[in-house]
Amino acid sequence: MIWYTEYLTFHTSKLREFIYITDKIEKIVRKSGIKEGFVFISAMHITAGVFVNDAESGLHKDIEIWLEKLAPVGNYFHHRTGENNGDAHLKNLLIGHQVWLPVTNGHLDLGPWQQVFYAEFDGQRNKRVIVKVMGE
Repeated sequence: MIWYTEYLTFHTSKLREFIYITDKIEKIVRKSGIKEGFVFISAMHITAGVFVNDAESGLHKDIEIWLEKLAPVGNYFHHRTGENNGDAHLKNLLIGHQVWLPVTNGHLDLGPWQQVFYAEFDGQRNKRVIVKVMGE
């Protein structure tokens, strides 16, 4: 079994943003030399996430609206600690902070519309994502 690890760093210009990262993940998979296995992608922050879905702007707007309905900007108990990002923590729980994807013949093995995205819910500062490819 071979293991290969890289980190991606993001510094978004907006507080909330979805960033397409499929090409970056594919490049890391190729660089790893692993032909058959899996790639693990995980946001290393509790106010960000990683998800797989369609790269369609209308759908992304729908996801943003859905997240805001379920975890709206507001007054949370967490804010009593001096923070103001309670909604970002809840949005992380809804989207999830990690995904596992198959690697076949040295490439991501995604469905026809599947793409990988980094989801930022409390941005405008440096955040990291770990990408760990494992296999043979």
